[in-house]
Amino acid sequence: MHKRAAKREQVKKPPIVEIKGENGDAVAAPPPELLEPDPELSPEEAEQVRKDYLLTRFWISARGFWGRKGDRLAWPLSIGLGVLIVMTVGFQYGINVWNRAIFDAIEQRDATSVFHLSAVFFPLAAGSIVLGVAQVFARMGIQRRWRAWLTASVLTRWLANGRYYQLNLVGGDHGNPEYRIAEDLRIATDAPVDFLAGVTSALLSAVTFIVVLWTIGGALTIPLGGSSITIPGFLVVAAILYAAIASSSITVIGRRFVQVSEGKNQAEADFRYTLTRVRENGESIALLGGEDEERDGLDRNFTRVLRQWARLAGQHMRTTLVSQGSSLVAPVVPLLLCAPKFLDGSMTLGQVMQAASAFTIVQSAFGWLVDNYPRLADWNACARRIASLMMSLDALERAEQGDGLGRIKRGETRNDAMLELKDLSVTLDDGTAVVGETEVMIEPGERLLVAGESGTGKSTLVRAIAGLWPWGEGGVNFHPDRRLFMLPQRPYVPSGSLRRAVAYPGAADDWTIEEIGQALHKVGLDHLKEKIEDEGPWDQTLSGGEKQRLAFARLLLHTPDIVVLDEATSALDEKSQDKMMKMVTDELPKATIISVAHRAELEAFHSRKIVLERRKGGAKLVSDIDLIPRKGKRKLLGRFLRQRKPAAKKAA
Repeated sequence: MHKRAAKREQVKKPPIVEIKGENGDAVAAPPPELLEPDPELSPEEAEQVRKDYLLTRFWISARGFWGRKGDRLAWPLSIGLGVLIVMTVGFQYGINVWNRAIFDAIEQRDATSVFHLSAVFFPLAAGSIVLGVAQVFARMGIQRRWRAWLTASVLTRWLANGRYYQLNLVGGDHGNPEYRIAEDLRIATDAPVDFLAGVTSALLSAVTFIVVLWTIGGALTIPLGGSSITIPGFLVVAAILYAAIASSSITVIGRRFVQVSEGKNQAEADFRYTLTRVRENGESIALLGGEDEERDGLDRNFTRVLRQWARLAGQHMRTTLVSQGSSLVAPVVPLLLCAPKFLDGSMTLGQVMQAASAFTIVQSAFGWLVDNYPRLADWNACARRIASLMMSLDALERAEQGDGLGRIKRGETRNDAMLELKDLSVTLDDGTAVVGETEVMIEPGERLLVAGESGTGKSTLVRAIAGLWPWGEGGVNFHPDRRLFMLPQRPYVPSGSLRRAVAYPGAADDWTIEEIGQALHKVGLDHLKEKIEDEGPWDQTLSGGEKQRLAFARLLLHTPDIVVLDEATSALDEKSQDKMMKMVTDELPKATIISVAHRAELEAFHSRKIVLERRKGGAKLVSDIDLIPRKGKRKLLGRFLRQRKPAAKKAA
């Protein structure tokens, strides 16, 4: 019994690490049903749990705009908007009263009162217009600053610790993060401000003009057979019933609006991503003649977009049927209701017109949902999409803090070693082993070649060394105060001038034009020296070999202590490759170099080679060879080789 309990304790998962949101508040952990769906929950219930948490997650971050770390103008603008709304309703009431007075004066043919009221109208109208403009300023100011604050917060977390790269390696609902940050986040911050302002205005208007309707309309007595029925505040009752029917109708008709909006947004994002991929890979597509295949893919994606828009159009048509009909009927209802009282002389023409105006305002206030349901649904979908991205960033951040998932530790070497891999294992984010336990010590100035068959995890190991791959066990230790520079197989070329592209990731003006020109000369790009200040699509115009040469020019400018080359010469011919490697060893003689490559010719430019071999449970380090003999014995701190040497001696 005790053994079973102990076993259960061993497999018990560690508690989820608590992390802080942008406003300093703790981020609520996803409910267990979301992390591991309960088999007893139906798919609909599980989806509802996910949606509820996503909205909660969005507001945890979004409300930080008004928190301690938020925008300094958030509260002044919000309070100012509230005051402007109250004043606008006051002017609206003033115009409503003016409406009654002017029609009473017209009914009584009182020219003096009509002239006086005409003069009063213009200040009322001007004040209302000024308040409307001021509301737009305050409202859009909140929207603009809220979007800027939340975008900055999300971008900070997205770019931190290489998470923008790691999101491509893990599963989750965070596809097309650029669209979510650029478009979904805009809608997610625009709409709530409009909704809150609209609800506040609608509530104040409803309260104010319900009083007007109750006061003017009074009770309505309806004869029924030999008796009669008296309805107190009949105009108020009619307005509430009318709005309730319209709102309930739109709720029933548009109940699938959120789902349809989410589908439309996802289809749009996928279509845009496909177009971007065609542009980014235009050269390869053109060389292979893949236009027809790409067109088929684009047509399939665009067909999905059109299909989603057709579904959305159907939802809009049904909601428009209710909203348009409501807006047409609303002004007529109060006139018909007040007609009996006007005809029997108990209501003046001014009171009828005031009641009609007040009824329309109350109906509009109560019918706010009717007019805004489509946009509310669109906001709901966008907020959940940006929250899905936040949730994926939460998962990465929790993993960084040790949330039950192996994480490679990064530290400093305690001796003269430049780099040390200490019992390093590299895994996927789900725990699947890629590279097994590895221990390697690299001395200053060594040039290490990492070899092995394709798929043995060489590039993954290099990414772990560079800090881009976080999952695994053990540690990567660097010599203190040493700078690492990585040259990938496909160098990134930013937009802008060639000068910026060469200086990247430094600033374009960190080096003079002469220094950049010398770097281009040393890597064989003399033909580009005259174009250093030119701006253009360099990522598209430079060939693969030119991009790799440009990356070596960056290396010369930055002069790092540790250089990591991941197939950095794969696009160069053998002669050019030799020139680049000789140039690096001549210009950076003290730099420690770690290379991943398949070409045997590169051994001539390295002093040491380690070989990875695919094994069950992850690739293993099977050999450590000195390519340049040295005095003394270099030690590979690998468990496999330590056990292998005594066995070999014994056999001898």
